[in-house]
Amino acid sequence: MDPDQIRLVGPKEDAAVGIAKLACALREADAIVVGAGAGLSTAAGFTYAGPRFESLFADFIAKYGFTDMYSAGFFAFPTPEERWAFWSRFIWCNRYTRAPKETYGVLRRLLETSGKDFFVITTNVDHQFQRAGFPKERLFYTQGDYGLWQCSEPCHNRTYDNEDVVRCMVEAQGFVVGEGGVLTLPEDVVPKMTVPAELVPVCPVCGKPLGMNLRADDTFVEDEGWHEAAARYRAFLDAHEDGKVLYLELGVGYNTPIIIKYPFWQRTARNPQATYACINYGEAYAPSTIAKRSILVDGDIDGALLKVEALMGEAPHE
Repeated sequence: MDPDQIRLVGPKEDAAVGIAKLACALREADAIVVGAGAGLSTAAGFTYAGPRFESLFADFIAKYGFTDMYSAGFFAFPTPEERWAFWSRFIWCNRYTRAPKETYGVLRRLLETSGKDFFVITTNVDHQFQRAGFPKERLFYTQGDYGLWQCSEPCHNRTYDNEDVVRCMVEAQGFVVGEGGVLTLPEDVVPKMTVPAELVPVCPVCGKPLGMNLRADDTFVEDEGWHEAAARYRAFLDAHEDGKVLYLELGVGYNTPIIIKYPFWQRTARNPQATYACINYGEAYAPSTIAKRSILVDGDIDGALLKVEALMGEAPHE
């Protein structure tokens, strides 16, 4: 299947019908491969603009005119101390704070209720699968993790957990970490827009700045844990080349379709017993060649999963 020469089709039926078909597919599948993109975290409440952004970054918005967290992350801050003041808030609220909605937990319960073997591949870097109780050995984070730093050079292939230092950074700015990791400011406290120089992270090997372990260019470090997860994912796919495999795609866009979307289409095409399912707000499509074995739901992922869960609870499963 050549992605450049395929004809895409959208949903041909009401979302409620697609949701019912998905519940049935979950019950009947021999194995389930979940592919998750940014739309899943957005559905869970991890929005990068609006009230959530404005409440935590009002000072940066006033100074630089930022409109959202994502684009602000590319800004060239004048000093490392100011850069890490911004990034520590960014990391904390998107990695160490509980998602506003229980979307990931609903997905975990659905997979457990199905009783089928499953694996998750995701381009998300916010660690919400593990926070929701997914077993680490069933997860492959392909694009990195907000909770990890790496040498910016990089001079070696190792990553470093950043939770303790990032917490010190946000607290040094005046924030208080509350229940669920939520950041708040005490009354009348004006947050600082810099962190102490001694908290700015540097590589323990070469002394150059540490940076985020996010796949942005060819400096991305694929550490030992990354390669172990990649091997587990490949082994899972190899073990389920045939049979009733459900490829469930959630909130995957077209920024990096070669990681999840195209492989899911191709594997469904090669396996006549496979089913492709996609829940995506405004972007639920499938190639016409697999349309008859595709379940397309154009809508909110959180609401759709809740409806699937309700249906799963109404009927027995093997």
